[in-house]
Parts: sequence; structure tokens; C-alpha cells
Amino acid sequence: MADDPTRADLKQLVDRIVASYIADDRTQHLDATFLPSRDKAIEIVSLLRRLIFPGFFDDQRLSSETARFAVGELLARVRSLLYEQVRQSLRYEENRTNGRGDDCNQCDQKAQRITDAFLNEIPEVRRKLALDIQAAHDGDPAAVSTDEAIFCYPGVFAVFVYRIAHELCRQQVPLLPRIMSEYAHAQTGVDIHPGAHIGESFFIDHATGVVIGQTARIGNNVQIYQGVTLGALAPKKAEAWRQQRRHPTIEDDVTIYPGATILGGDTVIGKGCTINGSVFLTQSVPAGHTVQIQHPQPQLRAKGTRKVAEKSDTKKNGL
Repeated sequence: MADDPTRADLKQLVDRIVASYIADDRTQHLDATFLPSRDKAIEIVSLLRRLIFPGFFDDQRLSSETARFAVGELLARVRSLLYEQVRQSLRYEENRTNGRGDDCNQCDQKAQRITDAFLNEIPEVRRKLALDIQAAHDGDPAAVSTDEAIFCYPGVFAVFVYRIAHELCRQQVPLLPRIMSEYAHAQTGVDIHPGAHIGESFFIDHATGVVIGQTARIGNNVQIYQGVTLGALAPKKAEAWRQQRRHPTIEDDVTIYPGATILGGDTVIGKGCTINGSVFLTQSVPAGHTVQIQHPQPQLRAKGTRKVAEKSDTKKNGL
């Protein structure tokens, strides 16, 4: 009996799809021995959230009497998972660049050192996050308590993931920090590259549509709002810019209001500046200035008259 035409068509389609795998290796990772797991990376984030914010995200009530046992259990799980994912990431990079992932015994030793160094930084990460959470409470009159900021604020979650991903990035772990930061991006709409440098007491209010690029530098006590971009000027050839400063510097005590865009590696926003909403900046601003878009005064119009589009320019107060 002849084959079912539908099955024959399906076989041909399978052959075509598999052939496309072989033809273009940019979109496949067949025979991958070394590749970090996105699911395991997300599990590490979840376990670290419980470890860093004890009592908030646990399935059972955590008391001061049981905290030591719980911390020991969580640390053991995090150490095991993190070591394996760092090891996979290091061997993946060695395989990608030199084709020698199987022979990289030093990758295992390096993974152990990185894992131990990361875990030893947890108290310091907790200290920084406590300041971030206080900044969220102090910067938002709607926040009833710091507990509310931890439980409910997407900006706090995005900054938490940034803090742990940044520590791994500092240890030069490939790929894994980006998996974590893109998970936070998907959950919150906040895109913070783990390579960015962000100081203490950092708060993102409303936390949607925010972009902070890889080489951005942000000082202490900075508050930004939804829709803010700290980005790079679009390069003609990305390869030449990969190791260059492309993103702005934001000094201490700056407030950036919704929709503002600040671009360029040479752009510095000085201490104590206020950047008003919808401003587009590619040049530096001296300390203590306010930058705003100057609109004409609105005029009353009779019903049915044609609305004329307003012109606007940017005015920097004091410049």
C-alpha cells in the first residue's frame, strides 16, 4: 500500500527543516555538550531571592530559630546549581572560541572559585539592596512600607536581578548573567545590562520600558522613571564599538523623569541635575542644572477650529 500522502509530505518537511539546521549554524546548537540552562538560571534567581529576602518568598514560615538551618539548605542548593551553570558557561565559551571545551579542566577550578567568591558577596549584595529598597520607599509616597516595595515593585525586582547578575559579570562569567537579566527584562519591562555600573540607593519608579546599557555608569541616590533610556548612539559598525564606552554617565543625586533619552559614551549628567520628561540628550549637562523641553503656552480654541501642531525646542535652565 502506498504511503499516506500526508505522512510523505511531513517527512519531506522534516528533511527540509533539518537541512536548514545544517546550512546555517547561527540558529542551532546541535550536539551541544556545554550550554547553560535558562531554566536553571531562573531557578538560581528564585533561590537567591529567598536567600537575600528571608521570610518574604518562602513556602513555609521562617523564624529566627529556623533561619540558620534554612540558610544552610539554600546555600547548598545555590552552590550546587550555580557551580554547574558557571562551569557550563565557561566550557561553552572555551568551546565557542577555541573548540576545546572538553579539555578545559581549568574551567572547573575557575567555576569553583567564582561560585565561592559570588556566595561570599551575598552580605554585601544584601546591604546594597537594603539601600535600594529604602530609596524606593523614600522616593514613592504611595509606598506604605519597605515590605510593599519588596513584594510588589517590579523596579525592585529588576534591580535585585541586576545586582546578582552584575556580580557574575564582574567575575567574567559568559552568557549566564545575560540570561538572568533578560529574564528580569521579560518579567518587568526593565532592561538593565549586567555590565552597567550602578551605585547605591537606586530606584526605578513604575519600572516599565527602562533601558540601561552595558557601559552606563550611574552614581548614588539616582531615581529614574518609566520609559527612560540610557543608551548608545547607533553605530555604523557594531563590531568596532564592542569594547568602547557607548552609554552615558549619570552622577550622584540625579532625577530623570519619564520618557527621557540620554545617549552616548561622552555624555555626562552632572551631580544633582534634573532631567525632565521626554528630553532627548546627546551632550553633557553641568552639575545642578535642570533640562526641559520648552513648549509654547497653550491657547484656547473655538470648537471646530483646526489644531496647529506645536513646535518645541530644548532649553537647559542656567545654560
